[in-house]
Amino acid sequence: MAQIIDGKAVSAAVKAEVAEETAKLRDEKGLKVGLAVVIVGNDPASRVYVNNKKKACEAVGFQSYEYALDESTTQEQLLDLVNVLNRDDRVNGILVQLPLPKHIDEKAVINAISPDKDVDAFHPINVGKIMIGEYSFLPCTPAGVMRLIESTGTDITGKQCVVIGRSNIVGKPQAMLLLQKNGTVTICHSKTKNLKEICLGADILVVAIGRANFVTGDMIKEGAVVIDVGMNRLDNGKLCGDVEFESAEKKASFITPVPGGVGPMTIAMLMKNTLTAAKQQAGIE
Repeated sequence: MAQIIDGKAVSAAVKAEVAEETAKLRDEKGLKVGLAVVIVGNDPASRVYVNNKKKACEAVGFQSYEYALDESTTQEQLLDLVNVLNRDDRVNGILVQLPLPKHIDEKAVINAISPDKDVDAFHPINVGKIMIGEYSFLPCTPAGVMRLIESTGTDITGKQCVVIGRSNIVGKPQAMLLLQKNGTVTICHSKTKNLKEICLGADILVVAIGRANFVTGDMIKEGAVVIDVGMNRLDNGKLCGDVEFESAEKKASFITPVPGGVGPMTIAMLMKNTLTAAKQQAGIE
């Protein structure tokens, strides 16, 4: 039976580190850290995420600036706000909550955020830096996954690592981070053939495909570390991941639960990125 990787405990440790450093920098250097979060429309899930980010800011000692815009906000109005925040010295990090309403081009908005304040690490400049291993910020979910793997004591060097999913937000950067830790990485997706056989070769399996209970225990190598990035709601209202937990737990050495695994890490790493941005903007190493 697998050991459960407690994302709540690991994320609490990350936030405690950030809070300690934030307090120290405030006392010694007079540095205040500010995160601006922009939400457009009334998507319930987005509202929950934004509220959680505000709570996290309070917990670590950041200033939180929320900009809640109407669904009818034009792309031009949103871009104008982003430009104002780019120039606002109180704001060290800018996060525009996705998804945006259909009439707004997400790519144009992401590209408008200053790379120095892009704490989601979605800007093409930051994505490019991840490719060459010279990054300031890492996308929050892949960075959180790396911290969870680290918490198990697993050495990634030389391990067979399989990532299921090739999104720009999780799959692709996840593969790069595992590669930078000397893992041997295979990226799988909807067109991959012989997926089960590939998964059975994985020492570390990261699943981010967005399909409920897609990976089952018979696809998992005995003793593998299994990280489930998925978050799906079943017809009965229950949340589940992309990995069928009960059968996978019998095969894995370590496994993340859903909820309570990767989810809490995403916001913790966002806090870490925002602190990094504030230090860089203040010229503090």
